[in-house]
Amino acid sequence: MVSRKDANAQRLLRHRRVRGKISGTPSRPRLCVYRSLANIYAQVIDDVNGVTLCAASSTEKGMESYGGNKEAAKAVGKAIAEKAKEAGITDVVFDRGGYVYHGRVAELAAAAREAGLKF
Repeated sequence: MVSRKDANAQRLLRHRRVRGKISGTPSRPRLCVYRSLANIYAQVIDDVNGVTLCAASSTEKGMESYGGNKEAAKAVGKAIAEKAKEAGITDVVFDRGGYVYHGRVAELAAAAREAGLKF
């Protein structure tokens, strides 16, 4: 019988490889994305000080619909951009978290760009 590779273990390897190359600074923090089957989460992180500056997810009170689709990803992207602007952040480094830049991850990034974040 052929054994199936663990997709999340492969994603974590990709994520570790990408994280070796990018890092968030106080002037340009990292926009990190985590995607589960039912929800999507985004954080703006300053890696130098080890601080999460702002966060948004599809589990928050304002997001009443199902969190595992592109519409929810757009809403989270817009929310994280608005929270980042309130914190005085305009430039970020995008960290796709080892996920393919497609579907919900791409929708979140596009919505954040539309709302004013630069990356």
